[in-house]
Amino acid sequence: MDATVLAVTSKGTVRGFRRGGTAVFLGIPFAQAPVGALRFDAPTPVAPWDGERDATAYGPTAQRGDAGITLIPEPSMPGDATLNVNVFAPADRDPDATLPVLVWIHGGGYTSGSPASRWYDGDAFARDGVVVVVISYRIGFDGFGLIDGAPSNRGLRDQIAALDWVRDEIGAFGGDPARVTVAGQSAGGGSVLALMASPAASGLFHGAMAISPAIGAVPADTARRFAARVAELAGVSADRDGFAGVTEERLVELQKAAGKPPRGRAIASLTALLDDGLPLGPVIDGDVLPRHPLDVLAEETGVPLVIGSTDDEFTMLTARYRGLLRFVPVSLALAVLGLGRSRRRAYLARTRRQGTAAILGGYATDRVIRATVSRVARARGVALTWVYRFAWPSPVLGGACHCLDVPFWFDHLDADGVSAIAGDAPPRSLAAQLHGAAVAFARDGDPGWPAWDATARRARVFDGAASVPFVETDAYADVAPLV
Repeated sequence: MDATVLAVTSKGTVRGFRRGGTAVFLGIPFAQAPVGALRFDAPTPVAPWDGERDATAYGPTAQRGDAGITLIPEPSMPGDATLNVNVFAPADRDPDATLPVLVWIHGGGYTSGSPASRWYDGDAFARDGVVVVVISYRIGFDGFGLIDGAPSNRGLRDQIAALDWVRDEIGAFGGDPARVTVAGQSAGGGSVLALMASPAASGLFHGAMAISPAIGAVPADTARRFAARVAELAGVSADRDGFAGVTEERLVELQKAAGKPPRGRAIASLTALLDDGLPLGPVIDGDVLPRHPLDVLAEETGVPLVIGSTDDEFTMLTARYRGLLRFVPVSLALAVLGLGRSRRRAYLARTRRQGTAAILGGYATDRVIRATVSRVARARGVALTWVYRFAWPSPVLGGACHCLDVPFWFDHLDADGVSAIAGDAPPRSLAAQLHGAAVAFARDGDPGWPAWDATARRARVFDGAASVPFVETDAYADVAPLV
């Protein structure tokens, strides 16, 4: 750890540290600890403090315990004050600087994930004149369970409260509250789309990046049924008083049990997951999220958006069953998953994938992520939207799999765990391209390739080539039968 650095916020002074050319501040609270009477409440403003508050270590995380093996190393940190932010700013900036800001939302299917990951540290952005804020939020049932007597969408409210903090405090770190880009990957990308659709978040950010967005839009009736099932398993009433007596750790176990398919219903449950999405996530509550994000995005034109995905988000999940699945006719498998005959034929005619395992993994990729990208781009109409594809295949896992692009966006290829997904020599030129696009978008509002339009439907393809950037016409045409 290098020299101490200080920042004076409206709540008090925070003490961080200098790492090379970056001023690092970790675990700054933006709301009170959501425990006790505040556990199922909306985020409550943090009280001011005297003296210097230590901000040299990651703060507590909403993720508890060992998350198991994940593609992105996201440690759990113990403690109650889980609503905190990490800030990375140029250490040698002009004292009067007003720099662009990138706010990052981690993924994890709305049930896991942590901001305490070196993959999300913003040193490269700070090097390039962008202040990064990595936020935490309540996850799982504590964050998104629909509980009678408690505010809905507590995790989404946490994200909005963090953006409020950015608006009010980022000037202390050299950031410009009028130039905020919100970005996230997977569930974080879905959160970005939900924030774009939320009236409560209006005006808090001026650009958006949805990276491999797993859209969250749980119908209220579905959320109520899920809450009732969790309450039944817990042996409590499905309201705030009932759930208050169930520990976070126990609720995590129960939400997993409630999400398991009944015996003999695995295929039907998988089909429902592909059709309806995750059982926990932002709820269409008529309040914070009044309508489905896709419906709102068809009308919202004010916030420029970068959106895209990796080409093979989930093909690795079926690759392990390649030997078994080679005996299964792919058309039959897709039919079992609910894809009708005409759409099935059209989809198989367009896909570039070969073999049942690859096609089924690709189908999950396309239904959950890539079709969402296409729907959002089409829905946005004339609103400024830039679409991309990340096509560089992992030399370790095969294909351009889920999470593979994250260390390239952050230009952080030397972070622990990157080699496990990207190999020992990931192309630095590709990191320069993705990271450069993110910096340009945060700084100038343009990532550097032609915007999407209904006629050409162009997308930037990031495939590892170091030569002239490739812009594809009629991008995402292969998922058209699913849109």
